[in-house]
Amino acid sequence: MKRIASIWLPHLAIERWAKANDFARDCPIVLTIEGTHGLIIHAVTKAAAESGARPGVRLTDARALDPTLIAMLADPNGDRMFVQQLARWAGRWSPLVEVDGDGLRLDVTGVAHLFGGEPGLVKDVQRSFARLGLTARMAIAPTAAAAWALARYSPSPLRGGGSTRAQHERGEGLVRTLSPLPVSALRLEPETVRTLERLGLKTIGALMDMPRLALARRFKDGDNVVDALDRALGRKPEPLTAAPVEPPPRASLRLEEPATHPEAPVQALERLIPDLVRQLQERHLGARRLSLTGFRVDGSVAVASVATAIPSREPKHLQRLLGDKAAALNPEFGFDAFALTADWTEELNAAQDSLVEEPPGTRELARLVDRLTVKLGPNRVRRPKAEESHLPERASGWVAAIGSSLSRSDGEELNRPQRLLDRPEAIDVIYATPEGMPRRFVWRRAVHDIARVEGPERIAPEWWRQPSSARLRDYYRVEDQLGRRYWIYREGLINDGRGGLPAWFMHGLFG
Repeated sequence: MKRIASIWLPHLAIERWAKANDFARDCPIVLTIEGTHGLIIHAVTKAAAESGARPGVRLTDARALDPTLIAMLADPNGDRMFVQQLARWAGRWSPLVEVDGDGLRLDVTGVAHLFGGEPGLVKDVQRSFARLGLTARMAIAPTAAAAWALARYSPSPLRGGGSTRAQHERGEGLVRTLSPLPVSALRLEPETVRTLERLGLKTIGALMDMPRLALARRFKDGDNVVDALDRALGRKPEPLTAAPVEPPPRASLRLEEPATHPEAPVQALERLIPDLVRQLQERHLGARRLSLTGFRVDGSVAVASVATAIPSREPKHLQRLLGDKAAALNPEFGFDAFALTADWTEELNAAQDSLVEEPPGTRELARLVDRLTVKLGPNRVRRPKAEESHLPERASGWVAAIGSSLSRSDGEELNRPQRLLDRPEAIDVIYATPEGMPRRFVWRRAVHDIARVEGPERIAPEWWRQPSSARLRDYYRVEDQLGRRYWIYREGLINDGRGGLPAWFMHGLFG
């Protein structure tokens, strides 16, 4: 049985604006668009709605009720582009997704069991949209029109807060579900809705009780009420058209005769890379993962894949990376076609390298990482990665150099030593006062007189990981009389109630 899901984003415009702008939650902000007689309110915040502002009302009328309203220009074109992006993103739930105004339509026939049934699918959709900061209302029904109506007009949503699921029956069950909904749920024109309400036909159930011939005669021009009823009840088909998805860059090559010699994949790669690079340049993309597929005459395929640390479309570099793996492809009974595909791409705009002939160090380092990964394997080439912790021993880790993205804190410049000890080592420190700067310390039986000192930098314990008895750390960057620089810290304070006297430790060495 056909199952169509409708996802409605009732607060798309204001929630998208809120993600891009910092504002106080209690600010009465409205988004406006140009109207015939002035600015019209397009979307409102919760605070503005409590002040009486409503979408569709003129800004001057709303300000008569609340002069403190803050008006900002809406971005309908940006909202439409954002929904297009959401349609591609929603492909995780269905292969057939269509943009439907301020929402999406999905064909979920036969896929709900992958999420634990339709209730599980509804919860997964709402959780995913909530992570994006968007409110989503969802309904699943046998027809697209019924799902649209239930998502927007159902008075008593079921399961998951703001979601509803129509009964599985296409006949009487669907009729009972749609009957209490207003006639505007049939997606009719406002003028048609007003006419029906003046005639006393305010619900879909009232329309169903009317003779079809009388409805067809009365509303034969403009909106066809009978046609809308038939689409909602499944008597008339309403096919979905999937959102267009741009295919990945791909270059193909067909051979006149099957090639059985081992050099065939490498030779094919040399002919395919220029075509693929041209496509990447036209679309301003760079490849992060490439796959060379060899199609054998017996119907089997052989695939060689590589990944890059940063987006690239340099022919020589891509040829060098994929060349060795291409040479290892076994032709068996012979290849009669090849395809080179950029499975993973990222935006890469043209940029000037430098005023001299030397390439930037970042690109050279990325090329080295790519070559080492191809030779040694992805798990043997790693890079440091910042972790969500402010304690030095927990603030970094290691991840694969390829296939991972830089975290937000990876690029932060912190004054940290180049060498960090696996475990802090206890030292003896002499200072003028218990809370003063260190003057001399003994580490590994060597005495170091301190010539310069910077600090302290206080690092508090992580209360959610460490016991309440954990002590504060005060870090100092010190330099002895021989110019050697160290990173030491004092653990604890005098009379802090968390132990005896403070202890000193060596934690790192500067280059």
